[in-house]
Amino acid sequence: MTEKLFYEDPYLREAKARIVEIKPLGKGKVAVLLDRTVFYPEGGGQPSDRGVIEGEGFRLLVDKVKGKEEIWHEGRLKGRFPEEGEEVSLILDWEWRYENMRQHTGQHILSAVIKELYDANTTGFQIFEDHNKIEIDYPGEVSWDMVLEIERKANEVVWRDLPVEVQVYSKLPDELRKELRKELSEKVTPPIRIVSIPGVDVIPCGGTHVRSTGEVGIVKVTNFYRKSTKLWRIEFACGNRALKYLDGILEDYWLSLERMPNKNRPLVERVEELRNEISRLEMEKKDLRMELWDWKARALLGSSKKIGGLNVVVHRESWSLKDAQAFVVYLVDKNPNTVALFAGDNYVIFAKNKEFEGLNMKELLKEVLFAVGGGGGGSENLARGGGFRAAPEEVLERAFRALEKKVVKL
Repeated sequence: MTEKLFYEDPYLREAKARIVEIKPLGKGKVAVLLDRTVFYPEGGGQPSDRGVIEGEGFRLLVDKVKGKEEIWHEGRLKGRFPEEGEEVSLILDWEWRYENMRQHTGQHILSAVIKELYDANTTGFQIFEDHNKIEIDYPGEVSWDMVLEIERKANEVVWRDLPVEVQVYSKLPDELRKELRKELSEKVTPPIRIVSIPGVDVIPCGGTHVRSTGEVGIVKVTNFYRKSTKLWRIEFACGNRALKYLDGILEDYWLSLERMPNKNRPLVERVEELRNEISRLEMEKKDLRMELWDWKARALLGSSKKIGGLNVVVHRESWSLKDAQAFVVYLVDKNPNTVALFAGDNYVIFAKNKEFEGLNMKELLKEVLFAVGGGGGGSENLARGGGFRAAPEEVLERAFRALEKKVVKL
């Protein structure tokens, strides 16, 4: 069993320990079991600590810590391979640990406030590199007004600088059990660590926490959304991570405003001006597109090939598949007795006016691709394919000849 120094003093940044066991993990990485550690293992939504384990002639850059009774430290080894029984120095990445302590304590405050205001239990919690998330069991609708009230009350708790107390029990007293924010899970076995903030929260927790709520600094909700019928996710940040998040938002705000034609605040008005301008330009673009399509359709129909009473437009296209298909649909819809055979660099589109009966574009495509390779599909009125081995011009020529045979038989 590893002695957990992080529970005795979560502010302990360095310590001495001895190697109990060491395992190679490959690619220069090893896992080390120590007799004691300051490194918190991943668990309860809190990520594991980072840092360095140093011995004579080697350094282990710890990036992952895991385990409960036996705590293993994984990372990249630099220098010689250590031996069991050697004494080592443990050095935490304190900034990483301390920020995680602030986030975890902030989560307790936030969850307690949500429970008090809306009787919603926190069902999940996780700390990430730049933010945290909780999931709450709440069947109603969550609004920004609700979130801002939660945030306001949470920060009141922070600024009151209340003590964060940790007590360990082999058996939980009945009176204390009644005070818990959430019923104690049967999975929790002694020793039971109870983290409490007087008048705010009492909850079992295996994480590390700051000594007082004032150290959390600030609780800032950054996002919220529904995950399922009764589950909402709330994202937030505390301490320096909250400041970093707000700095990023402000940088984005000012850079965005700087790129506006009108640089005066507020940004939302400038965005609305741009939205209106884009809408106007989209309408203008649509009108120009329709005019272009009209002229192009006339030109293509003027040079179309005739098979009986059928107009067949055979065209080598430079447009993208999306744009070409939109035009082809327009062309055949607006012109009765018309078939369009279009080919681009890596696609073909065959389409006919839906009023013209007896021809099946999907079957035509299948016949052509059988000869030139590739694949595709579609419907009676429109089919498209690609991946052919022949040049687009050859594909069009084969398609026209196959169509001609079919029309003759009608």
